[in-house]
Amino acid sequence: MQEGAITYRAEDGVAIITIARPEKRNALSAAMCDQLADALARLESGDERVGLLCAEGETFCAGADLTSPPEHFWRCVPGVGVTLTKPLIAVVQGPVVGMAVAIMAFCDLCVASEDTRFIYPEAKIGLSKGLISALGARVPHKFAMEMMLLGGPISAARAFDVGFVNRVTPAGQQLAVAQEMARALAASAPLVLAQLKTLVDATLPVSPAETMYRTSALVERVTRSDDAREGVRSFHEKRQPNFKGI
Repeated sequence: MQEGAITYRAEDGVAIITIARPEKRNALSAAMCDQLADALARLESGDERVGLLCAEGETFCAGADLTSPPEHFWRCVPGVGVTLTKPLIAVVQGPVVGMAVAIMAFCDLCVASEDTRFIYPEAKIGLSKGLISALGARVPHKFAMEMMLLGGPISAARAFDVGFVNRVTPAGQQLAVAQEMARALAASAPLVLAQLKTLVDATLPVSPAETMYRTSALVERVTRSDDAREGVRSFHEKRQPNFKGI
């Protein structure tokens, strides 16, 4: 599995979305980012009422695969590249690095193993896409600045203390705890969950980076659509286009 994969499994109304590239510490390639975006879209359009985002192995995610850089990584960020009205729980262990921190920050809940470490090293590497700035609206300011500017590592216990993590479990028990939370959500009223999630998303301050990427997502939905291709074909074929809204 050189390129890795994102797997999707439905279980009792819960979608279990798994990053499966443990031999590369679950580093996300461009292809895997596209797969993750597809998995989140499947959750939104499918029958499952809640999603778990987890990973195989001892590392949740080492961030972007620098041998296959995901230029459009924002497409797989929940709520940015993919509209998501259903709850998404991050289930993390070991190192959570770089863009994985940003992805986890946009999840609604997080269950972390006690060995989890959050590391955002972009200031040390000299490259950042800016989306992590949204962290400033989700956790206390000084904690957000420490994570972004100093780069960590920040322990699960410290993340729990500031509200970045909802539960800290003994190693190996994080998925079981997250599944218990997911079952409770799946049994709840889906319209209420979607309403509250939508209202909270509209209440949070939005960073300029979020606005930029969300606008890009809206534009790409049109430019990459079947209708866009049909419009060009119909022009060259000198006929009326047959638009289908897809």
